[in-house]
Amino acid sequence: MEKLNLYQKLHKIQCQVMGLGKDTQGNNFKYVSGTKVLDAIKPLMNQYGILLKMEVVSIENQRNDYATKSNPNKSEILSKVMMKFTWIDVETGEKDENLFGANGQNDWDKGVGSAMTYAERYFLLKFFHIATDEDDIDNPKIGEIIIDIEACTEGEKLQEIWNNNVSFQTDAKFKQAVTNQINKLIDEIIIDIEACTEEAQLQEIWNNNVSFQTDAKFKQAVVKQKKKLNEKK
Repeated sequence: MEKLNLYQKLHKIQCQVMGLGKDTQGNNFKYVSGTKVLDAIKPLMNQYGILLKMEVVSIENQRNDYATKSNPNKSEILSKVMMKFTWIDVETGEKDENLFGANGQNDWDKGVGSAMTYAERYFLLKFFHIATDEDDIDNPKIGEIIIDIEACTEGEKLQEIWNNNVSFQTDAKFKQAVTNQINKLIDEIIIDIEACTEEAQLQEIWNNNVSFQTDAKFKQAVVKQKKKLNEKK
């Protein structure tokens, strides 16, 4: 297996997460939620053995008083934080440190938390140059991968595509494409199973489809055909 340094691993992540569509709305504008960002990046961090250490370097709090229709005496805290984000390679201990500032305004006990959450989300988006400008740009690479999925004629190849795309494994379109192709391949294999006239043929089909051996439909078809052949003896 190729030995990658920290920057090569980070580049691998950048190459796999191309864009994230805005999924959350608040204060009359849409944005990409922190959950969506982490769902896309954290599996890849785990795959490549990378930690992201977050440290608060400084905090500046400012009280803001204002009036709203429902509350004429509204008071919140504007927190300005300077964060240090450190990428750490768990295998080698190699590090990359980055300073990133952010503001957050919320109720008295939530201002700092809002600023830290904002900092984490936008640091990840900006560090990996993840596009968020359009509403429907989630991982444009998925379209190309789905074409490859639909062209698969072997379960092992399908498994390889799944294993090589960890960041997409939570994506509904990606999962559905894999599921549909698995079902299609199994249905085609079952036709071959039902056409078997000898146990040796049945065994060969079983041996050649290791990735489907845990599938209920596949196993049931093999057992059923084996029983049918035994009854003919």
